Amino acid sequence: MEDCLFCKIINGEIPSKKVYEDDMMLAFYDIDPQAPEHIVIVPKTHIKSANEIDETNVKYVTHIWEKIPQIAKEHGFAENGYRVVNNCGADGGQSVPHLHFHLMGGRAFGWPAG
Repeated sequence: MEDCLFCKIINGEIPSKKVYEDDMMLAFYDIDPQAPEHIVIVPKTHIKSANEIDETNVKYVTHIWEKIPQIAKEHGFAENGYRVVNNCGADGGQSVPHLHFHLMGGRAFGWPAG
């Protein structure tokens, strides 16, 4: 998508501090971290939100979920635990209209989430 912040990051138009990248996804550090480790993970195809996951793009989401434990292990917070967050739509707190996941670790998290 032409005006999407995350598409611009994926395309290299906006710099990011990359954590992991392959042909299906990009993971990079959040610019406003909410935990000692806060990584944003995005599919390399534009999916507006979780509401748009379907049979044509679910392989990207599956791939991301397969890589999340690997990224958490490589960054040293898998053993103590971590949180994965997806915000969907305005009321869900989604601020960028491109499906993304927040992988956060390095501290204990409370519940309810907020």
